[in-house]
Amino acid sequence: MVNVQTEILIRRRRDDVADYAANPDNAPQWYDNIHSSQRLTTGPIDVGSKVAFTAKFLGRDLNYTYEFIEYVPGEKLVMRTAQGPFPMQTTYTWAEVIGGTRMTLGNTGEPSGFSQLAGLFMAPMISRATRKDLHKLKSILEAGAATGSDPA
Repeated sequence: MVNVQTEILIRRRRDDVADYAANPDNAPQWYDNIHSSQRLTTGPIDVGSKVAFTAKFLGRDLNYTYEFIEYVPGEKLVMRTAQGPFPMQTTYTWAEVIGGTRMTLGNTGEPSGFSQLAGLFMAPMISRATRKDLHKLKSILEAGAATGSDPA
């Protein structure tokens, strides 16, 4: 079982952070291993929305589809793999704190097949990767380039 929780303080308003992070079109900009994202459903992001991602993991291209299973704009997003080699649930939460927004990124999954062998060292790898991704997100948002609004 993999269960990794990472958080960071981003000096921006909660709505700015949540709007940017929840938009799957932005994922390749702040997730180092995600190379592309494609919405498979139309309309605004909501429960039932599906997104296909292509990522690089252990030197291989992986294609997987996430389905949004819970979404409270500005507060919480939960998505799980609907298709892909590694069953995973990813949770984002956003909380207003003094100085900006605390974003938490959680990944929980139960590896199987090839991924089960890799599962022994996946948690530390996922932890390092998510810390790096959150720092990149912080840099983008605190630079003010992402939403055009002023930093918090």
